Amino acid sequence: MILKDDNVIVLDFLAAGHSIGRREPIAQVLGLKYFSLLEVVIKNDVTVKNGDKLYIGPDKREKVDHIKRRIELRDLTTFSKSELPFMVKKIVDDDEKRFAEFFNTARPVSTRLHQLELLPGVGKKHMWQIIEERKKGPFKDFEDVKNRIKLLPDPKEAVIKRIMEEIENDNERYRLFVAGPPARY
Repeated sequence: MILKDDNVIVLDFLAAGHSIGRREPIAQVLGLKYFSLLEVVIKNDVTVKNGDKLYIGPDKREKVDHIKRRIELRDLTTFSKSELPFMVKKIVDDDEKRFAEFFNTARPVSTRLHQLELLPGVGKKHMWQIIEERKKGPFKDFEDVKNRIKLLPDPKEAVIKRIMEEIENDNERYRLFVAGPPARY
């Protein structure tokens, strides 16, 4: 099953497109749900800027003509690469409840590995503390996780770092937040 984003955030806008190929206005974007990296063609006489949120789903699109292609980290412009960590943080900040919910729903990956252990700074000891605490009641937000689990590194930063690792590493075996890399033909 291919995971598709319906909404994206603009990383960079190239009004004249790439220097090679067809001259069309292109935006490099990041999916708000699955963190897909895409290039979309913007409709004529429409301008977008970094940080703008755009709809790219199956219904009528206001600013996007069509999705050109899925891209990889290496395909991003220098500006897009520099904006990527800030936009990931913005997505996590804007939808904190969704990402904090991970601490309530994370489950074992195998008999030896738990999804919680895939977060930077979370080992077996923290994992067991989180599992025991969530039995008492669900975590409401990152602050609640931080207050209930002593000596745990900042949970929001751990989630952001994990998302960045998944975006940066096409060979990541376990994915918690990011859709897999584009298919190779």
